Amino acid sequence: MAESLFDQMTRGLKTLDIQVALAEPLTDYVNLLHKWNKPYNLTAVRRLEDMVIKHILDSLTLVPYLSSSQRLCDVGTGAGLPGIPLAVCFPDKEFVLLDSNGKKTRFLYQVRQQLRLDNVSIVEGRAEIYQPDQGFDVVMSRAFADLNRMCHLTAHLLNTEGVWLAMKSQTVDTEIADLNTSVKISEQIDLVVPGLDELRQLVVLRRGEKKNENNCRS
Repeated sequence: MAESLFDQMTRGLKTLDIQVALAEPLTDYVNLLHKWNKPYNLTAVRRLEDMVIKHILDSLTLVPYLSSSQRLCDVGTGAGLPGIPLAVCFPDKEFVLLDSNGKKTRFLYQVRQQLRLDNVSIVEGRAEIYQPDQGFDVVMSRAFADLNRMCHLTAHLLNTEGVWLAMKSQTVDTEIADLNTSVKISEQIDLVVPGLDELRQLVVLRRGEKKNENNCRS
């Protein structure tokens, strides 16, 4: 008998040492993503089983690195990745999901309502234009831009001690070599996604020395 989507989710959560009680809302999210994918063109991943691995479990590899953060912004969130799975895991943290695509933000409103995610705010707009009332502890992205561009467009979103978390699916040596000195690499962490035999890496960045007003600045 084929493994159910719920059972697949539960097995993945156990592997990541995340509470299995979250399998139900996360499976509901996958079903919503699958339902709205065709009319809204949310993701190139079509199969439900692949969505669990490549979207949900992939996003949840960030869980161990968010314990000390309270306000988080997911830039270029698209269908809510990694923001929605992480918001499910951390109901006590505040998440802002930012994207300029109206169809995708409308989908996110549906998700927030159906999953009752009171800790999620949705902003339709461009990262460089968005002006939050206060800075974020974390600005994260999964497929937003190269490292230099990500930092340049979002530096104003971070608070004084904030960090960027960039999830990458390819080597980033060239991007790192091209980084402006106003940004420094804090860590490079290899991520292991249950069921996925592909490269995944988390790059943690902080502000470096301040050079000029046009780059990532304090």
